[in-house]
Amino acid sequence: MEMLHADGIRKTFGNLEVLRGVSLTANKGDVISLIGGSGSGKSTFLRCLNCLEHPTGGEIRVDGEAIAFKPDGHGNREPASKAQMRRIRARLAMVFQSFNLWNHMTLLENVIEAPVHVLGVDRKQAVDEGLRLLERVGLYDKRDVYPAFLSGGQQQRGAIARALAVQPLAMLFDEPTSALDPELVGEVLRVIRELAEEGRTMILVTHEMSFARDVSNQVLFLHGGLVEEAGTPAEVFGNPKSERLARFLGSFH
Repeated sequence: MEMLHADGIRKTFGNLEVLRGVSLTANKGDVISLIGGSGSGKSTFLRCLNCLEHPTGGEIRVDGEAIAFKPDGHGNREPASKAQMRRIRARLAMVFQSFNLWNHMTLLENVIEAPVHVLGVDRKQAVDEGLRLLERVGLYDKRDVYPAFLSGGQQQRGAIARALAVQPLAMLFDEPTSALDPELVGEVLRVIRELAEEGRTMILVTHEMSFARDVSNQVLFLHGGLVEEAGTPAEVFGNPKSERLARFLGSFH
């Protein structure tokens, strides 16, 4: 069952063409890792998938529903329907590298904010589910703590609980461990690995190559705004066809 499909996504910033036609299909339960050097377009592509960046060209379908775009008057496009955009964003939960928790809210308040105020879930039901999710990521005892008093790893696990609270079709992770101290990376990767084992549909921008190899069923190597190579982890990591990919992987040894 197709959860997310992107076809020929292009994105320009002024004269700079960051994406030159990137395509991807995520079926239910797929874990797809996007790898590549800095500036290859990975994070921009991920942000285009839920329209945090508006793609200049190409089509995106979420659960079979195409996102409608219209010209924005500046040579680009923007979503044609704000209502559709809110619905789509709730279905594609994003976890950022910088956590993006609201500092004036406790961890539990962060987790229940979108279910209550975007999805219209009953507050008591949202609290019950929020507590379950915080227990799920090992943070039940931190439910009434403000983000400033949490470690980076705890904040990121809280951000994952917040993403899960909207019951997304797919989860988008933008380098979820890159802002963490090395000793905190493992606790976040453990949660993501458990989500993969549960059959969650996930698209992951990561520099953690061994993790990508372990949890993904598909890997895309981006370079210069294009998919230079794609395949199973065994193919991409074990038998790279492109010299550029081989060099890139070699830089991690």
